Amino acid sequence: MTIQYHLQLAAGDVGRYVLLPGDPGRCEKIAAFFDNPQKMAQNREYTTYTGTLLGEKVSVVSTGIGCPSAAIAVEELIKIGADTFIRVGTSGGMQPGTRTGEIAVVTAAIRDEGTTRHYLPLEFPAVADPTVVQALRQGAINLGLPFRTGVSHSKDSFYGEIEKERMPLSEQLAARWKAWVQGGAICSEMEAAALFIIAGIHRKRAGGVMMMVGKDEGLPETEEDKRLFHGDRAIRTAIEALKILIRQDQGT
Repeated sequence: MTIQYHLQLAAGDVGRYVLLPGDPGRCEKIAAFFDNPQKMAQNREYTTYTGTLLGEKVSVVSTGIGCPSAAIAVEELIKIGADTFIRVGTSGGMQPGTRTGEIAVVTAAIRDEGTTRHYLPLEFPAVADPTVVQALRQGAINLGLPFRTGVSHSKDSFYGEIEKERMPLSEQLAARWKAWVQGGAICSEMEAAALFIIAGIHRKRAGGVMMMVGKDEGLPETEEDKRLFHGDRAIRTAIEALKILIRQDQGT
């Protein structure tokens, strides 16, 4: 039995359906939605729980921050049998009028990061699987939650976004940001591009659901805004979407 070096997992340790938060501390919270969850491994930024939903084995694996560590997680999960991935994360809203607590159902990602350039030329788009996107949209609708559907901006530098004015490349960063917004990008985060590109290469399914902080509101300060921003709605949407996908795959 081959143990994957970074995840410290082997075939049989995870289900085909995997939720992917960045924060290891969020894994136990997500696993609480599973039936009979068990902690399977913890190594570096990677924490794994496995349980069941509707009788199917499902897992949650943290990826850490950014595309490099997320790419490692997805590569190793595919090697041990996972084939359906949903990124469950937080993000900054980009469109005017976005309010903290809205959900972004991500259809594709701008590849403004370095990891995926080692996989495919930049001309190749990072696109989510349409069946996963539809399940996430339906999940948000079923739960009555506010959401937007659209393109995410995947980046490598957190502070290059939120404090771009102090960077030596401030003018270029501001111009690029303006272009993403005018192009219709709905949120900015740090992992979706790698997930979509790698899943596509391996012919697997992937999507993403992100909590958004309001474009003009800044980082959340109240306890309610913190609770919303750190994933309650995104988690529930992802769980609802998994149930939809499982039923579709079961033909029920």
